Parts: sequence; structure tokens; C-alpha cells
Amino acid sequence: MRRFLVAGNWKMHGGLEMTTELISGISREVLNMATISEQRELAYDILVCPPAVLLQHAGALAKSLPISIGAQNVSPHTSGAFTGEVSLPMIAEMGCEYVLIGHSERRELFHETDQDTAEKFAACVNFDKSVVPVLCVGESLSERQQGQTELVVERQLNAVIDAVGIQGLDGAVIAYEPVWAIGTGETASPEQAQAVHAFIRAKLAGLDENIGQRTQILYGGSVKSGNAEQLFSQPDIDGGLIGGASLTVEGFVGICRAAQKLAGHA
Repeated sequence: MRRFLVAGNWKMHGGLEMTTELISGISREVLNMATISEQRELAYDILVCPPAVLLQHAGALAKSLPISIGAQNVSPHTSGAFTGEVSLPMIAEMGCEYVLIGHSERRELFHETDQDTAEKFAACVNFDKSVVPVLCVGESLSERQQGQTELVVERQLNAVIDAVGIQGLDGAVIAYEPVWAIGTGETASPEQAQAVHAFIRAKLAGLDENIGQRTQILYGGSVKSGNAEQLFSQPDIDGGLIGGASLTVEGFVGICRAAQKLAGHA
């Protein structure tokens, strides 16, 4: 059975004090609302992705807590003359267990292509330590209005599948993030989000049924405590990639509460 994953993308926010407050506050609150049997392992997974310069501090704080740490981006290169880039060995040493790949802001603001995304994903697959890639896919407002949602998402998936094969996605996470619903306050209805999640799962299952069924697929479009339960209750939505709501303990824990309730531990 797939577990829920509540993942916070802090984007370019935070500092040492905020990192300490968020990680300690989230862990305190989720353990307070956990059942006795969950004290060692929650019924769902928690991930936070701070900016790169905060990863070492976050990793040290989270070492004994039920919170995983992830990077927001990574270079496909292991080392070399790539000023400003961060490699997989570097983020692994900082305690990262996950990394976001192909976030819409990387694609749109920094002009990263499907090929760039595929190369970064392939680097994760070929890395000798476990850093789980979280592959972000999704359409713009104009693409949705033109009825191109599935075409865009399939193209983005195919770029990665062509690079690593369907087996390369085994153990990875996919995040569907409709670009038109990020930071706008707009959210796809649970039914709209479910339709795309079901399409993604069917695409994977058509290539490998087991991988299709066990892959966690997150929704990433203005998820808040007020809509998380409705979204997470859809059969193919396995949690959320959270933006703004991940920057406060109250906002993020409210979403965790929905995951806990739906995991059967209300």
C-alpha cells in the first residue's frame, strides 16, 4: 500500500533560525498528534526541501526526527568546473534523501528543458547512494486551456523514460504541479487533479504494472490545510508538494493532519 508523502518546498526562503523553528516545530507537533504506535514511525512520510545553503543545518536537525531532507535542485555532473552548481555527492553528504527534479520554476525561469530534467534524473538513478528523485511535471494555463494537459505531461514523462527506462522510475516520486495553480491561490478541483494523477499512473502501469501501482504521485498546486483532505482522499493522489503553506508550522502540520487521518490514524 502506498504511503502518503507530505513534502514542503521552501523555495528561496529561510535562514538558520527559520530552519530550526520549522523543523523542530513540525516534529514536535506531528509527534504530539501521533498515536503511541507511531512514535517511532509515522503512518505517512514527511519531507522538507530547504535552500541549498541550509541543507547541512537541516540535515543535522532532522537526523533523529521523523522528517526527511531534500534538495530543490541538483547538477547532473558529479564534480567539475560548474560554478554555482551543487552535485549529488554534496547533497547526499548533507543528509538529503530526496531531490526535486524539473520543478516548473526551473523549467520556466531558468529555461531547463525536458532533456535537462532527464539528465538530472538519470544522474540520480546512476548515483551509488540513495537520493530519491521527485520528478515534477505539469502544464501551463495556456496549455490547459488548449486541452494539452495530457500531451504535455506525457512528453515530460517520456523524456525521462527514454533516458532511464521504466525501471529507472522504480522508487522515484512524481509530483503533478499544474503551473497555473502554483502561487496563485488557484487550485485544481480534486476531480481535475485526480484525472491527471490517474493518467500518470496509467501511463506508468502500461509499461510496468507494479511500478505504476506503487509509485507515489503527489499533487503540487496551492495545497493548504483546508483542501488537503479532499485532495488526498482521491484514489491516485498520494500526498502533496507544498509551497507557501510549508513555511509555517501551523500550515504544514495542518496538511500532515490530513495525511494522518486518511492513513487511518486520526
